[in-house]
Amino acid sequence: MPSFLLLLSLLLLDPTIRAEMNRNGTIKVIFEDIERPLEKDAYRLEDARGNIIPIGLALPNGASDIFLTPDAQIDHRRNYRLIVADAGLSTWVSHDGWFRSLSSSKELGANISEDGNSTSFRVFAPRAESVVLYLYENHNDPAAKDTIALQVDEQGVWEANITSNLHGTWYNFTVHGSLDPGNHFYESTGTHASDPYARVQYDNWGRSRVWPKTTPATPLADGIPDHNSIVAYEVHVVDFTDNLPVEDHLKGTIPAMVRSGLRNSKGQPIGFDHLVDLGINVVHLLPMQEFLHYPDEAWQRSFGNDPRMRELGIDRENYQWGYRTTHAFAIESKYRSKDTEPGAEREQFRDLVQAFHDNGIAVIVDLVFNHTGENMERQHHNFNFNAFDKLYYYRTKDLEHNGVFGNETKSEDRPMVQRWIIDQCLALINEFGVDGFRIDLGGLTDQQTLLALREAVGPDIIIYGEPWISSNDPAYNVNPDWAWYKADAPIMYFQDDARNAFKGPVSNPKNKATDRGYAGGDTSQRERVMLGLTNGWPEEGDPAKAINYLDIHDNWTLADQFAAKDFDGRFGVDEGAYRIAASLLFTSMGPVVLHGGSEFMRSKGLAGKESYTKEVDGITLYFHGAGDTYNLRAANRFVWENVGKTARDRGSYANYREMLDFWKGLIALRNSDIGEVFRRPSAPPEGYYDFFTPEDESMLGYMIDDKVLVLVNTSDGGRTFRDV
Repeated sequence: MPSFLLLLSLLLLDPTIRAEMNRNGTIKVIFEDIERPLEKDAYRLEDARGNIIPIGLALPNGASDIFLTPDAQIDHRRNYRLIVADAGLSTWVSHDGWFRSLSSSKELGANISEDGNSTSFRVFAPRAESVVLYLYENHNDPAAKDTIALQVDEQGVWEANITSNLHGTWYNFTVHGSLDPGNHFYESTGTHASDPYARVQYDNWGRSRVWPKTTPATPLADGIPDHNSIVAYEVHVVDFTDNLPVEDHLKGTIPAMVRSGLRNSKGQPIGFDHLVDLGINVVHLLPMQEFLHYPDEAWQRSFGNDPRMRELGIDRENYQWGYRTTHAFAIESKYRSKDTEPGAEREQFRDLVQAFHDNGIAVIVDLVFNHTGENMERQHHNFNFNAFDKLYYYRTKDLEHNGVFGNETKSEDRPMVQRWIIDQCLALINEFGVDGFRIDLGGLTDQQTLLALREAVGPDIIIYGEPWISSNDPAYNVNPDWAWYKADAPIMYFQDDARNAFKGPVSNPKNKATDRGYAGGDTSQRERVMLGLTNGWPEEGDPAKAINYLDIHDNWTLADQFAAKDFDGRFGVDEGAYRIAASLLFTSMGPVVLHGGSEFMRSKGLAGKESYTKEVDGITLYFHGAGDTYNLRAANRFVWENVGKTARDRGSYANYREMLDFWKGLIALRNSDIGEVFRRPSAPPEGYYDFFTPEDESMLGYMIDDKVLVLVNTSDGGRTFRDV
């Protein structure tokens, strides 16, 4: 590079410093894109009140960093600011040097001893000055029946052991510490904190409950499906069960999901029996951990008389898909049968896993550990991590949260956050019998943590997730040991390139000719379809490295994208193109995942296409229409009456029965002996897919391993393949 261009590029760089404190009070300062000063007088250290702490020693370390030793003893739990005046730079001193050294294998949460004679409580809060445990008879008692001061060990674990079996007792904590900026201890908030490891939680706003470990479901008789043979079905408990013919106290609950023997008015099997008959081998549940939803009273005050909210089924309570976890070890309390007590949801979830296992179907759950529900909708709540130590658990900038969803959990340089991620997965396996996980926005969790997770759960457990999205922390994004994408993915990832080629992108479709992929008539996608079928992308190769799909919960449904008119599948679907999309998916190599209801053309047209906002107690809520219906209950409901309908039936706009039979046939083909051609455990040899590519790009043919022939015509008229 010419010298003047090099000088110009350096001038355009934004010089920065980072500083981190060790437990002994020494401070490491890292300079980026600026020369570091070596003299100690160039540095000024201040506490949170502006008091100056003199620097006694400044010693260079690497080529761009320096160690500072304060002249006076400083409290490593407090927050300090470092200023390099001549460079015009300043930064809050992080605790990373100390934090990355903290690690404990002690069992966290509330745990009853094996002999049943005692109960231990342990929480991790490294910068707390004291932690107090409060015990209650009932979840709503105004005062505690007992308070206990916890003791801390060298690794920041606060603990107490009580010689009594406290099964069913309610509890929470106060976490005490300094009033420094960035802290949310009891002294500044006056709020109690619930247990991040609680097995039972009274809603996200309430208290935790002591509960024993759950005995897991028995394993699948034939083992967890091999990764390359996965046919997964993504589904949400409420969406799936709202319209089932069950008692009111079961609608929207875990037990309704596994109720057998249900039929619609045409006598067709629906609900659980529908899934068993479909032929899938994995059911993929949207988040099952306790998540943020606003209190019913506040919700009804705002929306109880709102006609549009009533039409969407969200005038009485805050419906959510659950991508805002507040308590990762508790099963969502709203999902238990409404005639049972808090805690019963655990056994009900275990029984769900058992019911699917008894029918040869594995169960995986969607996990959201990249962010938590403490800072959604630009709000700040002190459920647990914020109160126990925001600066440990989250990525921050200038002591404040740093993340597009309100916060980002910090898995790198934080052994106890890494452990929290692994522990919740092991708990779901060991206490319920879960067979795997889908990881939401997996790219926000560092590569090393995901490698550690894979090692901890073993090779058979299914793990796949989203590779996309960058962190709001630049230091994370530029570290190749943390940030990852498809080429160096530590888990199986969603293959969006194949999805786009098969049926078009997930963004709002406008033009039927160009926004529905090859299946919808975009012939420019033919070459990319061939890559999608064979896992031929440069970063893929291995059939089990990525999972193919068409639509998923936060996309437009396939029925709406392939709607006959106005992108609203309630009033008809271009069924030929729809079948082509399904055929491309099911004749591709490796694992696949279906969006629940696509097999009978489920539409979210009721959601509309417009985005808008509404307010609950001054909090702005966002509604995104059919593209992302995470908070629009009625739009997501399975219309079970459509199962078995034909185009000739009164009020029917589509041939639902034949489409369901078509998808069942594709699943049966994939699971059959001949379908082994799609389930190879390794990359296929050259020519395994023998493609026929006529000059007319609306035509594509392929023979797979000389066993399965597929001929595709995406044009509006008839076509003839010759010399196949």
